[in-house]
Amino acid sequence: MKKAGLLVLLFTASLSVAQISRPTIYLEPQQGFETYLAAAIAKKGVPVDVVTDQTKATYVLKSAPVEVKSESTGGKIARCLFAYCAGIEDKGNVSVQLIETSSTKMLWAYSVNKQKGGSKNEQSMAEAVAKHFKQFLARLLALVHACGVQRAAN
Repeated sequence: MKKAGLLVLLFTASLSVAQISRPTIYLEPQQGFETYLAAAIAKKGVPVDVVTDQTKATYVLKSAPVEVKSESTGGKIARCLFAYCAGIEDKGNVSVQLIETSSTKMLWAYSVNKQKGGSKNEQSMAEAVAKHFKQFLARLLALVHACGVQRAAN
């Protein structure tokens, strides 16, 4: 009887960990940046399921407008003539927040600044967000797993 109870407890714990391990996430539209985020999440193997219906999402990933600062061609030439040419590429930055839909709590936030030329900024920034988001989820899952093992032992 004890074995059956233990198996039920382990099965229930594994189901709750499985549900947490693949949360659903809605990428809030932000001038096309959400497309870069979706591609980066897939490329980096972030363990989430991206959904297109916000009501079906466990979390919402909101991003601020992407800011790209471009230096004029004349400014680039002048800097190269009278100074060092390094660092004359376009610069971009973006910030994101992960919001839990059930409570509207902000669980995670990240800001990235990248210095790349042209349209590479958005892709590079999205990949940086996905990389750090994946690391956050790994820490969260480890914590949830540790709590589940601790509860099962009690």
